[in-house]
This record gives sequence, C-alpha cells and structure tokens, in this order.
Amino acid sequence: MTQERYIDIPGEVMDIYRSWRPTPLYRALKLEEELKTTAQIYYKYEGTSPAGSHKLNTAVPQAYYNKKAGIKRLTTETGAGQWGSALGIACQFFGLECKVYMVRVSYNQKPYRRSFMEAYGAQVISSPSQETEAGRRVLAEQPDTPGTLGTAISEAVEEAVQCPDTNYSLGSVLNHVLLHQSVVGQEAKAQMEKVGGLPDIVIGCHGGGSNFGGLIAPFVRDKFEGKAMRIIAVEPLSCPTLTNGEYRYDYCDTAGLTPLLKMYTLGHQFTPPGIHAGGLRYHGASPIISSLHNNRVIEAQAYPQTDVFQSAITFARSEGILPAPESAHAIHAAIVEALQARDAGEEKVILFGLSGHGHFDMSAYEDYLAKRLNNC
Repeated sequence: MTQERYIDIPGEVMDIYRSWRPTPLYRALKLEEELKTTAQIYYKYEGTSPAGSHKLNTAVPQAYYNKKAGIKRLTTETGAGQWGSALGIACQFFGLECKVYMVRVSYNQKPYRRSFMEAYGAQVISSPSQETEAGRRVLAEQPDTPGTLGTAISEAVEEAVQCPDTNYSLGSVLNHVLLHQSVVGQEAKAQMEKVGGLPDIVIGCHGGGSNFGGLIAPFVRDKFEGKAMRIIAVEPLSCPTLTNGEYRYDYCDTAGLTPLLKMYTLGHQFTPPGIHAGGLRYHGASPIISSLHNNRVIEAQAYPQTDVFQSAITFARSEGILPAPESAHAIHAAIVEALQARDAGEEKVILFGLSGHGHFDMSAYEDYLAKRLNNC
C-alpha cells in the first residue's frame, strides 16, 4: 500500500519498455474527413508492442517481480490471446516457463494467435481442459461449452496452487495491473497537452478493465479537479458487465478459488456467447473501474458486434490500421460521438485507446465480410 502519486519503474523493466515505448498518438484526420465531423479524433496506439497490444505493459513487470522472487513458472488464462502472447514474451525475457489456458472458443477461432504464443515457448491448453479438477467439472456439466475467462482463471489458479515453484499471473482486473497500464494514460496525457490540451471525451474498450483503466487513470484526476470531461467504457452487448451487471462481491473465476472482489458482475457462472472479441468476454470488472462507475465518474455503453465490426472496417479503410475486435468497440463509440458532434455542430476533442492490432483476428473479419456474424 502506498500514498505516493508516482511509483518508480524498475530499471530492468524500463530497459524492455524502451523497445516500443512511448507508443504513438495519432490524429485520425482521414477518419474525420470520412465522417465529415466537426470533432477532432485522436487515438493512442498500443499495437506497436512486440505482442501487438497493451498487455506487455503489465506482463513485463509481472515476470520481472516473479523472477526476483525465485519463481520458475507462471500460469495464466487468455481470452483472444493478447494476454497469453504478452506473458509468453515476458517469460522469455526473464527465463521463466509459461503455461496458458486459452478459452476454447478463441483457441479454435484464432489458431495463429495460438502459434504465436507457442513460438515464444508458451504451452497453450484449450480451456476447459481435462488437466484440472475445475476444467473436468465444467466439461462434465457442459461438454459443448465455448469456455469462459472465469473457467480458464480457475484452471490456471488451481495448477499454480499445487506447484511450489509456480505462480498465477493475471492480465487484467487487479489494482497492480491497472497501475502498470497507467503508462498508457500518462503518455497520452503528455502527448495531448503538446497538441493543444485535454480531450473532452476519453473512450476505451472494457473487458476486465486493464486497457480502459490504464488509459483513463490520469484523466480521472483532471475530472476530479473540475475538468468537464466524459469518460466512456465500451463493452459488448453480449457481455454487458458495467451496463447490466450487479455491483456486489463476487469471485473472479468460475470455480470460486479466488478472493471475493466488490465489482460489477454478471455472475461468475455466466457464459457469454462466443463473440470474436474474446478479451471482452469476462463476467466481472476491475474494482477500481467498478467504483468509478458506481460513483458516476465514468459511464458505460454496450454495442452489438456487427455494428462494432462495421466501424472497424471504416477505421481500417480510412486510417490504414486493422484493429483488434476488442479495440473496435472503442472505435465504434468514438465514431458515434463524432457523428453526434457533427450533427450538433460541436467542436469536441475525442481520445480513444486503440489497444491492439487485429492481425491474428482475420477469421473474425472473414466472418463479418461474409455476413456470417450474428448481431449479439
């Protein structure tokens, strides 16, 4: 526990960060032109990291601290694969073994993401699996389940508890993860100030809260100090944790192995549809984000995946970057806000987080372009 505003980043972590940080802030001029909007649209792009997303910002320090503690091996879960990829890379940096329980629907949807993790030495297991009691229990009850992040967490935690040289590593939700990800928001704020000031609207996609929390962290302080600013978390309509969940204590995992956290939750037994934004298929939310939402410091929106992919294509064809399905939720909300500003004749400044690229999500785009996506 600390009351310090800033916490030093260890030198060994900084040395690795320097290979891709700071990440760029772009103004979406071609998207603005396409939308004919009066708004200025900026995006902070985290797809330049070796893992292709923001997840490496926390994977590196987590691997570092575990190495310092004498741990030999890390287990974890992953949805779409961004977190598993990042932890696999970070474990290689520090000479640790890595085992990833990947949610079954994404394991099948994203074979190249699986190969990416294995190329960095990670062992990847489809979850639920026969390797743990938690996995076997779910398979016995729901043989055809698409899997959930909650179940994958249960499997990874169960294995870590049974092995003295192994720790479990979580890529979202918890306070230390949002702390590590705040490098994104700190850079974005400094970059925005160089180009003219603070945004009127800050937008991020929301699953467990790591990307969103990291981006908004320094801007929340500005809002507390009186800046008129909207901060918007965007989630899938099929997994509307903040927009439709209950604010109460719940487990982070399906089997109930984790401590209880006070958060917005759809229930730790909830199984969302197998949408392509696998990183957003989580039943709960960060306690920090949940508290901010409960106190109406931030707001939340939810959209169906067909609308989200339509905006992703618009963005890709105007800005040239193919976004991850998760990031596309933030893009869609930014487009909605930009069009509303245009129709109202308002000159808003919008900042959104582009948390990663979609180079390993081509099956999702194939399904969208072939009109095979359902509107959940």
